[in-house]
Amino acid sequence: MAPSKSSTVDSARTSAEPQALFPTTSDQPFDEKRTRCLRRKIDFTLIPFLALLYLLSFLDRSNISNSRLAGLEKDLNMHGLNYNVALAIFFPFYVLVEIPSNLMMKRFRPSLWIPSIMVTWGTMCCLMGIVHNYAGLLAIRAALGLAEGGLFPGITFYITMWYQRHEVGLRMALFFSAATAAGAFGGLLARGIVELDGAQGLSGWSWIFIIEGAITIVVALCAYFLMHDFPDTAKSLTPEERKEVQRRLAADHSLLDDKFDVKYFFDAVCDWKIWVQMLLTLGIYSPLYSFSLFLPTIIKELGYTEKAAQLMSVPPYAVACIVCILIGWLSDKHGQRGIYMIFLNLLAIIGFILQLCLREPKHRYIGTFFAAAGIYPNVPQTVAWNGNNIGGSTKRSVGIAMQVGFGNLGGVLSGFTYTYMDTPAYHRGHSIVIVFLSTSTLLCIFMRRWCIQENKKRDDEDERKGRKGVWSDEEKMAQAGKGDSAGFFRYTI
Repeated sequence: MAPSKSSTVDSARTSAEPQALFPTTSDQPFDEKRTRCLRRKIDFTLIPFLALLYLLSFLDRSNISNSRLAGLEKDLNMHGLNYNVALAIFFPFYVLVEIPSNLMMKRFRPSLWIPSIMVTWGTMCCLMGIVHNYAGLLAIRAALGLAEGGLFPGITFYITMWYQRHEVGLRMALFFSAATAAGAFGGLLARGIVELDGAQGLSGWSWIFIIEGAITIVVALCAYFLMHDFPDTAKSLTPEERKEVQRRLAADHSLLDDKFDVKYFFDAVCDWKIWVQMLLTLGIYSPLYSFSLFLPTIIKELGYTEKAAQLMSVPPYAVACIVCILIGWLSDKHGQRGIYMIFLNLLAIIGFILQLCLREPKHRYIGTFFAAAGIYPNVPQTVAWNGNNIGGSTKRSVGIAMQVGFGNLGGVLSGFTYTYMDTPAYHRGHSIVIVFLSTSTLLCIFMRRWCIQENKKRDDEDERKGRKGVWSDEEKMAQAGKGDSAGFFRYTI
């Protein structure tokens, strides 16, 4: 059986070293019906709340696009590429904290770490609403990046600590679908908030930042009491259920070493496969941020009013949300990631080609649906695929953070993809996005082909030695420190 990207090696994370190991896989497992009920219980306990956290995160980083339509640039005397710089400055600081934050997640308690960074970024969002000049906006955007950077890689790693590796695709899709909901909800919320323009002497764009930041702070305070740590300490599960979750993870984990050891940090940094995943992720994240940060502006340039553009940004996100969940379910069902990522990239490319080549605004607007439906579902798939193919939870925590961090550098590039010099057709911007997506597609094809060939090599080696895919616990323990290089490990294609 292939090893999991899941483990529960650390218990309460209140001490410097892990306190518990997996129970042995010989424990009596639940039957299929009880296992299905257990999964659903975990789903309802974790996923809705995690999705809410990410919705707030994505809302607070992208609401600057709605604020732009509400007069941000005029009030802060911004001109030229000032807005693009304000977008881009967020991402280097966002990336800077991702690996340290995931190591903290591995070492300590998520129920303390995640709510604390939420309070910090919610405060930064509120402060953006009271800046009086461009320099102040840049400073707060940078601080927002530092505060928010740990959430996405932290939660994606956290999910892998609860589910077997071919169960995480749907859960990550459900979690990430909050980003599409944020795009839709953000447009509706901003449309309502701007009606407060002039209240208490503040502009409508100020109220967008203040109200949305305050909502994040309130939810963060609740998260201190509502968020769980890991399965072995989850109060929502019975002792028998906690033991079964650990047994399932142990069976999927295949006895790979999960202790906290600095050597696994260097294993991740030196793994070429993770670097390929980082590059193909960059080719997806840069178009993602370009699309999310500029969609209201793109729609406005099609000839619609500012208020109409806010509302018309909602439907493409709604479609993307549905596709995100559907692809997550299908990829888990078939145990594959690469083929779905290739399909989604091609779908997004079609969307941007439509926007690039067509003249009628209504036809170009249709292109935004294809673009959103292709880009957004691929984000959870990239993380699921990379995590599926990293053996050992410490290496996995670093590898996911490396991937997400490098991908988020695409946010720096996205800040300059669509500029005022390219309006109203944005030929240059759409062309840049198409190049990124095409490069990512080629890397997906390469990575999938390599995984298929490597699995075949290991199958042939097992057959040559007469194993027929069956390894004893003693043989697995002998290679426990090799991670995904272990002979019994099989890659997800």
